[in-house]
Amino acid sequence: MTYRQLTKEQFEGLHSEFAQFLATQSIDVKEWKQIKEEKPAVAEEEMNIFSDIVWEDVLTKTQYLSHFSKTSVNLFKCDAAKIHRIAIKVKWDINLLEQKGFEWLMQNPMDNSVDIFKGSKSYTLKRNLELFDLIEKGSSIDNGELYKYIYGLTV
Repeated sequence: MTYRQLTKEQFEGLHSEFAQFLATQSIDVKEWKQIKEEKPAVAEEEMNIFSDIVWEDVLTKTQYLSHFSKTSVNLFKCDAAKIHRIAIKVKWDINLLEQKGFEWLMQNPMDNSVDIFKGSKSYTLKRNLELFDLIEKGSSIDNGELYKYIYGLTV
């Protein structure tokens, strides 16, 4: 398995897609129930294969990631060959995880108490594996609006 198995909630949200996946392998509902009961290892493997397919599709389409902590924000633009990062660090006690703190940052991005660093690097692993690692460490896929906004201020 390349990534990790989808959660129960994710499988439920992708119920029809999983059914189609099983159908491509000539497995109907009755046979699936039988496999789950009699051959749990086979059922687990089918779920793992489907999970990898879903993750690969999602990660391939991912262009931006963000990671917020109490006093910092990491924004990522994920190109084909390189990942670009904007790191924002606030030097005073603020909580960027709360609406009030985030709004302060949006109104004062160039304040003296805000450090902004930019950098780029080539992927050391396969692109999607690196993006998956960032997601597993708490990053979220986003639309890139914040990245583009902050980038525009620093050009």
